[in-house]
Amino acid sequence: MMRVRWRTSASYLGTVLTALTVPLVLTAGVSLVYGESPVPLLAPAGLSLALGLALGRFERGSLGPRETYLMVSAAWFVVAVVGALPFLLAGTGVFADPVNALFESMSGITTTGATVLESFDAHGRGVMMWRQVLQWLGGLGILVLVVALFSQLSVGGAKLMETETQTTDVTKLAPRITQTARLIGGLYAGLTAALVLLLLAMNVGGVAPRMTPYNAVAHALTTVSTAGFSPEPESVGAFTPAVQWVIAAFMFVGATNFVLLYHLLGGDAGRLVRSEEFRVYLGVIAAGTVLVTVFLALDGTYDTVEATVRHAAFQVVSIVTTTGYASSDFDVWSVGARHLLFLGMFIGGMAGSTTCSIKTFRWLVAAKAFRRNLLLAVHPDAVRPVRLGSTVVDERTIRDVIAYVLLTLVIFGLLTVFIVVDVSRASVALDEFEVMGAAASTFLNIGPAFGPAGPYGTYNVFPRSTKVAMILLMWVGRIEIIPVLLLLTPSFWRS
Repeated sequence: MMRVRWRTSASYLGTVLTALTVPLVLTAGVSLVYGESPVPLLAPAGLSLALGLALGRFERGSLGPRETYLMVSAAWFVVAVVGALPFLLAGTGVFADPVNALFESMSGITTTGATVLESFDAHGRGVMMWRQVLQWLGGLGILVLVVALFSQLSVGGAKLMETETQTTDVTKLAPRITQTARLIGGLYAGLTAALVLLLLAMNVGGVAPRMTPYNAVAHALTTVSTAGFSPEPESVGAFTPAVQWVIAAFMFVGATNFVLLYHLLGGDAGRLVRSEEFRVYLGVIAAGTVLVTVFLALDGTYDTVEATVRHAAFQVVSIVTTTGYASSDFDVWSVGARHLLFLGMFIGGMAGSTTCSIKTFRWLVAAKAFRRNLLLAVHPDAVRPVRLGSTVVDERTIRDVIAYVLLTLVIFGLLTVFIVVDVSRASVALDEFEVMGAAASTFLNIGPAFGPAGPYGTYNVFPRSTKVAMILLMWVGRIEIIPVLLLLTPSFWRS
């Protein structure tokens, strides 16, 4: 007898697919504005609605832990499949290949930002905007947005919110989970709208001549979501220094815990300042910027101090927050600067934000647990709990954190070995650093890497088998490994 009530998960998945119809139809409007056919977007919208309504007919019970893990895992993958259809139906360039279309869609919804595009001019404005919309939906989690919109998900909604945001603090903002989801969703949408208005104002003010309304919306959608797709082949390097500073600031904000941002906007800045995780996150960004600035200055990479500091700060923020934008071709930087960026891929921003990767919270707990164990080796009778601020971290959380970090490093290693073997088989010339960069960048949902997959390169250089592996690993990385591993456990399905 199967304990997991898969019909309940399927029913809620139907709600997600039904909701997905709205952004597809709205993006079709962009196609109409630019005189393009809306069919590549409207046809998937119709399919998503039909599937959603069909799945919604299943009997709906309460969401337990098993049903939640099943729904979260299935939702991210199914939305990626439906999201690939506009690229495939547009049928031009690299998107005509189903694997490439699914790669781009999975990269979008998981906010990875790795692209297979070789020519940005070969595709219509509507399809290109769909890449941006996918990333915005994936930024805070499509499920959080759906909880915000559909009050009937209040049963089990708390578990969904905690699973999506990887923190329990988020469920304490309001008495009802739907109110909490709407607060977080409203803050997310508000930050996005604020960036759109700011970029447009900069265009009107003459400091951002290439920031058209299309570009303003497109980049706002993928900045706050720390996602990184850009409709410009030069990424944010296509814009003025003023735009690069503004986008760097919003990337930083997007990777900050949204609960703390909510309290900050409510006038309680103390909670942000007292957060040990925030101070470490800020310290990592500052230290990384200083070190990369020194490398760039010693190499004389840029002509002015401002440009040196700006590109160093932008790239450190972009990589650590897992956004993946580029203000410059960092693949031509010195070995030291590029290796610092590679290490930054494994850090991530704060828990409860739009960021991916391991996250500052886990590194902080793991480091404190390691220091505690060193102390106990010398003083075995000492009582030394691990604390974050004034909060004692329980032993189960410590074990979970250490297990997650180890699992992440093991999977990264296995993916690296697989890519090395696969690209050698396909006679693709990549060195080990470029392979490690691509493995980390896709699995940890960063986006650009080094070499052919660098900031101005493309992942289309990889064999189809490698791209399929990356598609799966982007999915696993975005939902933080554990739900997928649970699905592969026989006891998950048995009573």
